[in-house]
Amino acid sequence: MTNKPTQKKGASKFKLFLKVTMLVTLSLAICATAYGVYLTKQAKHAVDQAYEELDERDIPNNREAKVEPADDNVSILILGVDDSEKRGQGAEHSRTDALLLATLNNKTKTVKLLSIPRDSYVYIPHVGYRDKINHAHARGGTLASIETVEELLDIPIDYYVRMNFNAFIEIIDALNGVELNVPYRMHEKDEFDRNTVNLQPGLQTLNGSEALAFARTRKQDNDIERGKRQQEVIKAVATKASSVSSITKYDDILSAVGSNMKTDMSFTEMKSFFSYLTSGMPRIDTLSLDGYDDMSTGVYYYKLNEESVKEVSHILQSHLGLSPE
Repeated sequence: MTNKPTQKKGASKFKLFLKVTMLVTLSLAICATAYGVYLTKQAKHAVDQAYEELDERDIPNNREAKVEPADDNVSILILGVDDSEKRGQGAEHSRTDALLLATLNNKTKTVKLLSIPRDSYVYIPHVGYRDKINHAHARGGTLASIETVEELLDIPIDYYVRMNFNAFIEIIDALNGVELNVPYRMHEKDEFDRNTVNLQPGLQTLNGSEALAFARTRKQDNDIERGKRQQEVIKAVATKASSVSSITKYDDILSAVGSNMKTDMSFTEMKSFFSYLTSGMPRIDTLSLDGYDDMSTGVYYYKLNEESVKEVSHILQSHLGLSPE
């Protein structure tokens, strides 16, 4: 008889605990939903601001119809340009400082990432002669770069993403840096051409300015190693951005994207790529083009090995489902 009040008191406390727990859970759910809606609106605004459709290009070469990212394999050309005021360049007249091609296979949810050396000696359809591939953008803008890569690798470019150094830096800073393995001591210029970046060898977290210097340097090796570092940075950013801890950073990332990036992907098309992250980070296989240094004309070019180009072209065609495995 004497235990009943205690039991009632204990039951009341348990009910109170349940109510508080449910209230907190509901509050968190409401906050998460509200933040998700807010991010969606922010994302749409950022993508709308960044959207730039290319004239005279409704359907890419080698395509019978425009792809649907939710169902099809797609390719994306990523162009990094230096359009800083200090260099006196505009976005459409800058040379590409980085040129990467990603193919995404919708069935396997895998990505192949190719870095194209900036000094590659290739045919540029827009001007009708061979030159460094990074000159294509300066001669004819984004469309000229796309047509040059399509000509080189015999694959369609479905989408492009063009970003300047500010986007690169701000995205990495919004993620509180990315972890990269610095191969050797680096004393490099920052985005303002000041000698302020000093890195020691080893695995470490780099901020945006340091990661940019890491991705751009080629003083102590060559364009191929530089391309590999650019691939490492992209993989590091993708890994960090897909982690749960980075969700609260998306607002800053979207702000950086909207003002410093251009793309012909719509918001709906961009959302389709979230399916690649449902099981965590997708597998990203990196590729490179073999070649050799050439100074026979007095100007430096990177002459691509034809067999290497054919091999990489076949790999990408297969990954896009355009040729047999």
